[in-house]
Amino acid sequence: MAGHSDNDMALPVFEEAPKVLIVIAPYYTAIAEAQLASARAVIERAGATHETIEVPGSLEVPTAIAMAHRQADYDGYVALGCVIRGRTSHYDVVVNESARAIATLGLGGACIGNGIITVENMEQAVERADAERLDTAGGAAQAALHLIHLQRALKKGPTDIGFGKPA
Repeated sequence: MAGHSDNDMALPVFEEAPKVLIVIAPYYTAIAEAQLASARAVIERAGATHETIEVPGSLEVPTAIAMAHRQADYDGYVALGCVIRGRTSHYDVVVNESARAIATLGLGGACIGNGIITVENMEQAVERADAERLDTAGGAAQAALHLIHLQRALKKGPTDIGFGKPA
């Protein structure tokens, strides 16, 4: 993710601007606003277009992405939300199941950057949502864009992604 890597990748360059769907669970308003601003800035910097939809909670984020992937024409997705540990096991269910569902969708061909913040307290959430600090939303947008770029390159054939020409 952006902000805590010593190996940040440059944004990919696209021949045709990708269309990205941001799906956010805005449970914590200030965190959601920071996440949206960061993800949108990265997507726009890459020359891509974006739309945003809101869902009630982080468990609904992968469901909304699955619906859009089946029924709409998006090149990639950015999953955003924030889950802060409480006093029950609900946190574990939400964190594990949302991550599992997003990974499953990715393995099925959806280009998804997962920026759902999973933390112990609000202080950690603020740090991860801050574009000047850990910037998980910006990192998720970058991940989605890189996956879109890779998917497009693979469709063209292996010589377009840095591998040698076939013998």
